[in-house]
Amino acid sequence: MIDREHVSALEKILGEKGVVSDPAAMVAYQTGARYDEGVAALVLRPASTEDVSAAVAYCVKNGIALIPQSGNTGLVSGSTPDGSGTQAVLSLDRMTQRFDLDLDNRSLTLDAGFRLSDVNQRLEPHGLFFPIDLGADPRIGGMLSTNTGGSRFLKYGDVRRNTLGVKVVLADEAGTVLDLNCDLRKNNTGVDWKQVFIGTAGAFGIITECVLNLEALPKQVATAYLVPASGAHVMPLLRAMEQRLGAYLSAFEGMSRNAVAAALDHVPSLRNPFQGGVIPDYVILCEISRTWEPREGEQSLDAVLEAVLAEIWESDDAPLADAFVGPAHEMWALRHALSEGVKHSGKLIAFDLSFRRGDIMAFCDRMKVEMPSAFPEVTICDFGHIGDGGVHFNLVVPKDSSAATDKEFETRLRDWVFTIAVGDFAGSFSAEHAIGRKNQSYYDLYTDGKIKELAAGLKALISPGSLGTVRFG
Repeated sequence: MIDREHVSALEKILGEKGVVSDPAAMVAYQTGARYDEGVAALVLRPASTEDVSAAVAYCVKNGIALIPQSGNTGLVSGSTPDGSGTQAVLSLDRMTQRFDLDLDNRSLTLDAGFRLSDVNQRLEPHGLFFPIDLGADPRIGGMLSTNTGGSRFLKYGDVRRNTLGVKVVLADEAGTVLDLNCDLRKNNTGVDWKQVFIGTAGAFGIITECVLNLEALPKQVATAYLVPASGAHVMPLLRAMEQRLGAYLSAFEGMSRNAVAAALDHVPSLRNPFQGGVIPDYVILCEISRTWEPREGEQSLDAVLEAVLAEIWESDDAPLADAFVGPAHEMWALRHALSEGVKHSGKLIAFDLSFRRGDIMAFCDRMKVEMPSAFPEVTICDFGHIGDGGVHFNLVVPKDSSAATDKEFETRLRDWVFTIAVGDFAGSFSAEHAIGRKNQSYYDLYTDGKIKELAAGLKALISPGSLGTVRFG
């Protein structure tokens, strides 16, 4: 609990709308999108960078721990309080005032509280978008703090690549505002400090504003489902597509049979697109795009994609077993429904892994061989961003199984998967979901001691106050 005098002081700083202390009203802020629910002492809702600075300064001076929260769509318990009831959530949900579009610079300076859907809706009339494609609808500040990737990383990169500048409030007694809101794409005049705050889960400071790079909105899109001849043919197929399509290729998403089946079983609006209703062992959703309207006499993108697939099909040791072009909205609807379908199939134990691209299928094949004997209760429902090395390695346990509520079982399972993914394949235990409380022990285990020492030293230097859920030391 936080003393009433602190609540009153923060109400004076932020106004009545800026502080939530009613337990019923705090529930939404203390409940995570996937995992545990914590208990907040109160919720702070600043409306500006100045508000954040004043609130942070007061909390640091008075020893109040802060948990920055953006859209609360994260999946690793990174933006919700623990169960102590002593932490204050600092939400960015009211920070939606500044929205300055620079068409010539193709950039956008905005407050961190805007949701991704709001940003792209406002940009659409200008033929632009922020090119991070997600199934969820996070706020921009959270996307920066987790360095989100998404389904079109292959073409556009991650949030880090598309961020030009940030404005940050440090967790010190002054609530120092660090203005790094540079809107230059070339600026080699010193340390690129914004990178300290991108992908570090709010531990080093609270991002309140940022400058985003924008891209031209695609005007033509073509999609196809590709069925590789085997797991070993996935990478040759990707290389063949990249060689023939270059910058046209915008997505190359892998979907396992179990993941697709889960989506079709639990999302009624979906249509089974496969011949005879038989789902292949593995399917690739491929997308190509270009940014201009169709021109007279120009080959359509559907025709381009069909021609490329025919060429690959006729090549020696053809990596394709089947392929068909289809409507983009239908094909992406299935891809985006995978998480929802898997979630309703049982108790979900999810991993956000990344590998060198050539190791993805080797890891998945090894898991298929070893999982049944190591953990027979588990069904593998994997899918992922094959084009960038990311795998959402989702494991499902029947809800009526004792393993579904056994914390020790989950810990043993996680330890086993990470030992293989990180230890044997030199992959990452968090590709784009950040660390959070869910991954803290694995950060401690797999991060070099010197790196932890340097990170802890930097944290103590620039933001000594208690901020966020991650311990970098």
